[in-house]
Amino acid sequence: MSARPHLAGRRASLRRTLVLLLLATVATMCLALSLITHISVSSQLHTQLDAQLQRAAQRAAGPGSAVGPDDAGGADDAGGAGGAGGAGTPGGAPGSGEFELTAVLDADGAVVSASWRDAGGTVHAISDLAPLQAAVADTDGDRGTVDLAADGLGEYTFRLGRGPGGQQVLAGLPLDPLRSTLARLDLTLVGASLLALLATGILGSLIVRRTLRPLEEVSAVAGQVADMPLARGDVVIASRVDDRIARSGTEAGEVGRALNLLLENVEGALETRQRTEEGMRRFIADASHELRTPLTAIRGYTEMIRLTEELTPHGEQSVERLEAQSHRMTALVEDLLLLARLDEGAQAALTEVDLAEIVLDAVMDAQVTAPDHEWRIDVPEETIQVRGDARQLSQIVVNLLSNARKHTPLGTTVRAGLAAEQRSAVLRVEDDGPGIDAARTGDVFARFTRADAARSGSEGTTGLGLPIVKAITEAHGGAIEVDSRPGRTVFTVRLPLAD
Repeated sequence: MSARPHLAGRRASLRRTLVLLLLATVATMCLALSLITHISVSSQLHTQLDAQLQRAAQRAAGPGSAVGPDDAGGADDAGGAGGAGGAGTPGGAPGSGEFELTAVLDADGAVVSASWRDAGGTVHAISDLAPLQAAVADTDGDRGTVDLAADGLGEYTFRLGRGPGGQQVLAGLPLDPLRSTLARLDLTLVGASLLALLATGILGSLIVRRTLRPLEEVSAVAGQVADMPLARGDVVIASRVDDRIARSGTEAGEVGRALNLLLENVEGALETRQRTEEGMRRFIADASHELRTPLTAIRGYTEMIRLTEELTPHGEQSVERLEAQSHRMTALVEDLLLLARLDEGAQAALTEVDLAEIVLDAVMDAQVTAPDHEWRIDVPEETIQVRGDARQLSQIVVNLLSNARKHTPLGTTVRAGLAAEQRSAVLRVEDDGPGIDAARTGDVFARFTRADAARSGSEGTTGLGLPIVKAITEAHGGAIEVDSRPGRTVFTVRLPLAD
């Protein structure tokens, strides 16, 4: 069974996704609100600045003046404001506004003089008129901007006007206060948005965690069942979703209720399978025990006939055939009994066994019984100790070598290798025969599976050799695998080393 992914990682991923979606939504809303607020306040401030600049230009031009092509209708009001202020004169003195700029131009549009009023009301002359002159020259209409950094004033927006006597004047207001106000507004919006995102992240995480808690409990139950060995044996699934969660009305409750019903069905199916397997094992064991007696009698009578009767050549051949089949049937019965005992979990007394010695003995026996094959062995000089039953471990090696012999043509080279790798004894039996059909590779350890035509030899097989190897290996805490292709087939057995 493959390892189940870590449950906490999946839960954290789900929570993170939901919280990130919530944060993205709130961030989008904060960004939209910030943009709308910035644009609205900026528009309002620019409108106010335009109105102040209009009044400043009216004051600078004096009563009855005209400022801009569209301001004739408002000249009286502006002039009234300027007159009331008492600050607007054609001489170029700035009006009453703080940091207000006033300049006088001659008939050719050249700036004659310029001054500005500080916060205390003191009027200061502009020393460098070149930037102001260049800005007036570049003005397309009656509006423009000028940078008066040389006088430490920053950037100004100005407007041109003309007094009753035809004298052209300029009035300006600084842009720094407007920009400073917008900057403070933007910082406030950014700070408020960050606080909103922080609060959303904390509260959202708590809410999502609380909301997903029932689903996490359902997932935990499913994970516990997924980790249970359900393939064989008497299995009891005790894990269930709590009744307070597994109720209708919520998504997690519906999933929990469905999972409980599924587990009940699975448990019933496993109980049925277990009863069937136990009945089959009892039948095989009982039938095998019952067959032992008649098979022994058949072999005994066969030997007695050969010793006491005068047989024709045909009769001798029949008796030999009868004896051979009785031996084959006896071997089949013994294999079935062994598999039945292994399925029941029965295990012989375990001792420390030198696996290298078992491999050497098995290969030497194979060289005698099958001299038409080439046998190679690779066993280390030191002992490789495993804990197990010596007779069963010997059967692993013998069955693998016999499988290679029976299902490969004459002259095939068979190699048996043994090594210690990472606290495991690794046995490899390799041959250079035609290989196993890829469609049958996954079934080679199934009981009563016969070899495909490519690896079939002249000897009949019962299809229990490799299943017995697999059962014994797993009973000793090991594992077996096969890798086959034309010209190379390898069976690899891994058994834990003795402590």
